[in-house]
Amino acid sequence: MHRLIAFVVLLIAFAVPAKDTPRNPNIVLILADDMGYGDARCYNPKSKNPTHNIDRLAREGMRFTDAHAPASFCVPTRYGILTGRYPHRIKLNWRSRALVEKGRTTIPSALREKGYATAMVGKWHLGFNDGPDYDYSKPLVGGPVDRGFDSYFGIPHSLDIVPYYYIRNAKAVRAPTGKIGPRNSEGWTRIQGEFWREGSISPDFKHVEVLPRLTEESVKYIEGRKGAKNPFFLYVALPAPHTPWLPTKKFQKKTNNMYGDFVAMVDDTVGQILGALDQTGMTKNTLVVFTSDNGPVWY
Repeated sequence: MHRLIAFVVLLIAFAVPAKDTPRNPNIVLILADDMGYGDARCYNPKSKNPTHNIDRLAREGMRFTDAHAPASFCVPTRYGILTGRYPHRIKLNWRSRALVEKGRTTIPSALREKGYATAMVGKWHLGFNDGPDYDYSKPLVGGPVDRGFDSYFGIPHSLDIVPYYYIRNAKAVRAPTGKIGPRNSEGWTRIQGEFWREGSISPDFKHVEVLPRLTEESVKYIEGRKGAKNPFFLYVALPAPHTPWLPTKKFQKKTNNMYGDFVAMVDDTVGQILGALDQTGMTKNTLVVFTSDNGPVWY
């Protein structure tokens, strides 16, 4: 098994009068994609990646140092996290069907029964009951909103896997009716750098805009929960720093390579989420968990 970047927990809790806090804490679960155990400075002081916000979680919260992924690629961890089951109990053929079984208890479904509002933003990668000739004017069945989440915005799988399109709740925002060619980076192997596969893409989809868009949606959701009477669970499944490595201009040259720059961008996403909690006054009653799926596969 590959080493999993350990859970980092921030719990600044319950130091204010009960009348000012929900009965239960809010929960934000951030799942990075292919981020290594040693990429964050709070785990590796020699890391060349600036991870100030992840380090804040470690400094103000708790680090876990002995955790392991159930497999060496994306899907199994996501199934295991949401269901609490070992992923080897099912056949992980995510390309042809929804992997989380109908009626299966999940973290969001269990929390919803306890009065939580539940939302997901990001990479699902647990399949839908669709196919290569799917009619995208129809709902996508078997996804987040069918498995315990009240709302969802994100992408169906990794940023290097076709088709490329956004999903809002159970519908494609725009159907992947266009075509895009493959991309590779000079000086890197085929599955490194700005790598993605050729295939179908929606007209509004630009790979470099995805992480900023998901960050914006996460912050917007948190801001919208200010003043709510019931607590919330927000699952933020980032598609980064998995390939393609696409740091925006602000983060380029932060380190000495594309991957490190993308890690810095992931850290900034964490910072924006923490900032939204700070600005809405919800930090003191929010549990923040940061982890990764299976470690640094590509680099």
